Amino acid sequence: MDEKVIKWGILGTGGIASAFARDLNFAENTEKCAVGSRTKESAEKFAEEHGVARAYGSYEELVADPDVDAIYIATPHPFHKENVLACLRAGKAVLCEKPFTINSGELEEVIQFAREQKLFLMEAMWTRFLPPILKVREWIDSGEIGEVLLVKADFGFRAPWNPEGRLLNPALGGGALLDVGIYPVTFASMILGTKPDKILSTAHIGETGVDEQFSILLSYPAGKAATLNGAFRVDLTNEAYILGTEGHIRIPSFHSAKSAFLYKNGEEAESFNDDRQSAGYAFEIEEVGRCLSQGLLESPVVPLDESLEIMKLMDEIRGQWGLKYPGE
Repeated sequence: MDEKVIKWGILGTGGIASAFARDLNFAENTEKCAVGSRTKESAEKFAEEHGVARAYGSYEELVADPDVDAIYIATPHPFHKENVLACLRAGKAVLCEKPFTINSGELEEVIQFAREQKLFLMEAMWTRFLPPILKVREWIDSGEIGEVLLVKADFGFRAPWNPEGRLLNPALGGGALLDVGIYPVTFASMILGTKPDKILSTAHIGETGVDEQFSILLSYPAGKAATLNGAFRVDLTNEAYILGTEGHIRIPSFHSAKSAFLYKNGEEAESFNDDRQSAGYAFEIEEVGRCLSQGLLESPVVPLDESLEIMKLMDEIRGQWGLKYPGE
């Protein structure tokens, strides 16, 4: 089946929007149709820098553009629900940056509306589509490391102190769990599933009232477990390990993986290296195109029900810490 050219709109003009726009250059069957910002000046600057055809000084004008097929939402996560619903009401397919929403209640509302309107919706969990991650799943499925028993994943960095910025500000959904923690949580879900038997966690809640670092232990049936860490006030290894009865897999910088290593009997047995030119967002962009060409309303790689279960899991973890955001 020939895939149609998807005309993309980009909602937001921040750093992640720029990364997405750059990767549109590497994705097949795509066109940079339009960008929307809260100001005309910001939209025009973005459009000029990234070669986007049209620039709008409001999100409302962007979603109303009849030529736009799909919209990538690149705003801070407290605004995702409002932005997604606006796009869906305009009949657009939507790729929404992670985390999908602030909590599972918001996400349930968004998913229900998308399904009622029979419109495509997907969380932009780009890691799932990276070639090294696809190779890792192939190794696991073929039994290369036997039965998987343990998953370890860390993602964190030391960010500059900025209490008004997105990472530390509760009003902007700040906190390590939602921003960087979703990567290890989603990774564990991909390997071990969405239904742990037991959830244990601890976090350091900083002076702005959000989690600056956390540790999570997830226990699954048959003795399987995941240990996950996230932070943005300390550098972590950013590696992931999958340990089985016959070997293990190591993935450096797993959230943006360019390599993966398979070990048996304590020695490296195989490796996979990705020499892609793109940052890696091009793969999720092409997934949206494939789904739309095939008439799918969600991606089988990042299904909506899994995104919802992951959000429920993060709700429970935040509940253990007593962390609520304004308006919850």
